[in-house]
Amino acid sequence: MDSGTLYVVATPIGNRGDLSPRAAEVLGMVSAILAEDTRHVQRLTGDLGIRAERIALHAHNEEARIPALVERLRSGADLALVTDAGVPGVSDPGARLVAAAHEAGLPVRTVPGPSAVTAALSVAGLSADRFVFEGFLPPKGADRKSRLRAIVGESRSVVLFESPRRIGGLLAELADVCGDERPALVARELTKRFETVRRGSLRELAEAFAAGDETSRGEVTVCVAGAAQARSQGEREAPDADAMLEALMGELPPSRAARVVARLTGRTKDELYRRALALKGEA
Repeated sequence: MDSGTLYVVATPIGNRGDLSPRAAEVLGMVSAILAEDTRHVQRLTGDLGIRAERIALHAHNEEARIPALVERLRSGADLALVTDAGVPGVSDPGARLVAAAHEAGLPVRTVPGPSAVTAALSVAGLSADRFVFEGFLPPKGADRKSRLRAIVGESRSVVLFESPRRIGGLLAELADVCGDERPALVARELTKRFETVRRGSLRELAEAFAAGDETSRGEVTVCVAGAAQARSQGEREAPDADAMLEALMGELPPSRAARVVARLTGRTKDELYRRALALKGEA
């Protein structure tokens, strides 16, 4: 008996009209749809008359369910893997099942479609020839600070996800470590009725989204200009300021070091003080 195929199917990130005809066809022909949230996929497929079995597959049960799903594929059943929105396995569950199917010698096929990462980049007006996808940063601690510091000197555009209620805090942190003037974009509710796409400096965006949003669901996509692009657009942030702060903080407290560097560079004392704390790992 021929084995079945695991189809990795992209679903709309907001507007249901973005489900491709091929995706609808595949979802209608498989024996089961593996979904992060079966209620969500039911809303997506209900109007299309798709009645395939729905199986919950998420971060908490993926490992336990993989053996049975692989056997089901071996027996000839076609399965479709979807996520709540966008492409499965991109900052979402599914990668372990895909890897297991490959290891078992089973066919895996992609049904591409919408992605919040590329959708946001396409309207950001930032260089997207090369970019880095950071997803969700660690919530706190040394890991978060390390990832934030890595973004500072990253030459490629950076794409991140954040929850609506924490977006203001993330933007403020990025402004502290990358500099107030680093160009960025915040995309919220992409392709939905109340889509918000706002571009500006990190500090402007941090102030605009400071209150967060306790009512919105899903995630917000943030695109940040790479260091090289930011400097080419006239951003005053420069590695020299960091070097001066680090040298002076060997002899002076951060507040005095920031005051001296402000006089030498013309940048604001408050901005440099935040940067000094970030460099010390105290921000």
